[in-house]
Amino acid sequence: TECEKEPGSLLWIFVMVGNIVRGMGETPIMPLGISYLEDFAKAENSPFYLACLHTATVVGPFLGLLLASFCAELFVDIGSVGADEITITATDARWVGAWWLGILICALLNLLVAIPFWFLPKSLVKEGETNEPEETSEKSVEPLQENDKNETKQTMYDFIPFLKALFHNPVYMLFICITVLQFSAFDGMISFMPKYLEQQFGKSASDAIFLIGVYNLPVLCVGYFSGGLFMKKFKINIYQAANIAFWVSLLEYLLYFAAYWTVCDTSPVAGLTVSYQ
Repeated sequence: TECEKEPGSLLWIFVMVGNIVRGMGETPIMPLGISYLEDFAKAENSPFYLACLHTATVVGPFLGLLLASFCAELFVDIGSVGADEITITATDARWVGAWWLGILICALLNLLVAIPFWFLPKSLVKEGETNEPEETSEKSVEPLQENDKNETKQTMYDFIPFLKALFHNPVYMLFICITVLQFSAFDGMISFMPKYLEQQFGKSASDAIFLIGVYNLPVLCVGYFSGGLFMKKFKINIYQAANIAFWVSLLEYLLYFAAYWTVCDTSPVAGLTVSYQ
């Protein structure tokens, strides 16, 4: 009874707050970045630029999984516990990797990458157009600032009506539902596949994370990049893009559905699949 201690650490709050702050910083990049590209890029080049943006969002998790695989091979108390004092290996169920090390490294990299955003101009010349004369631009500075203030106030008042209009837009809501389903499937694979590889094939946590990153994310990068290049080359319009997305998604569903017939033997687990005797 003397060795029993109730968990009373509140350090998880720091991790939660850190993830909230990280989400607040990362969320504007996609919507504002896409608007930035749409406003200042040619219509025929916009799909290719968006494909590069989405490819970069996949390269990040790929590198993150490689980093997580490296950190999972290190003991959680690295630096305070000597290697000769560790009596278990990475394949042991009691092994806990240095999960916190990846967070510190990524936090530092996020800080360094965020610095160039301070130097982005507020407005760019649209691709293919020439700069306006300096005199005209200088004269129009004050009216533009006043218009920006008026537009900001008007946007605040019109936010709720715009939001209601979006909720009643069937195309937009259908796109939201499809996106939620796609991310749910992807998150499920990221969450449960490592444990499946560990239990079914006897892999360590670092090996399982590495395999998921190598076998899944590079293919997504190729798909994003080739899709954007295809739309740019053949000038695919919205209707044609919707048709392509439908048939490709149907093919993807059939391939995933075929995985139901790919069944491995269940590993014996005492108390679940076999008795303790």
